[in-house]
Amino acid sequence: MESQDQENKTRVVKIQSKDSWESYLSQATNQGYPIVTHFTASWCMPSVVMNSFFEELASTYQDVLFLTVDVDDVKEVATKYEIKAMPTFLLMKDGAQVDKLIGANPDEIKKRIEGLVQSCSGYVA
Repeated sequence: MESQDQENKTRVVKIQSKDSWESYLSQATNQGYPIVTHFTASWCMPSVVMNSFFEELASTYQDVLFLTVDVDDVKEVATKYEIKAMPTFLLMKDGAQVDKLIGANPDEIKKRIEGLVQSCSGYVA
């Protein structure tokens, strides 16, 4: 039963609205968790391909909040952070953007997340 739970349970939170974005941002900031957000679009194949890799990262880095935002569904958030291409990965610490990576580059994303996590707690996966 445990393996079935793991298959169905995702650590990536899909943001459905501006309000849910603000709620998760506030919660993570208050608890001292860094955030990595994948800005995606269902029609963008490079973004869709990155979804499973993003899930793997979320499983690896337990002390990071992983969010996904469909730019067509939550335009206000995409506009606020000037998301112009997908996929875009936004790294945040203390509620503020600290890094942004545009494009499907798994090695670079992982490297930048490791740097973010180390800057927050000294934790190394």
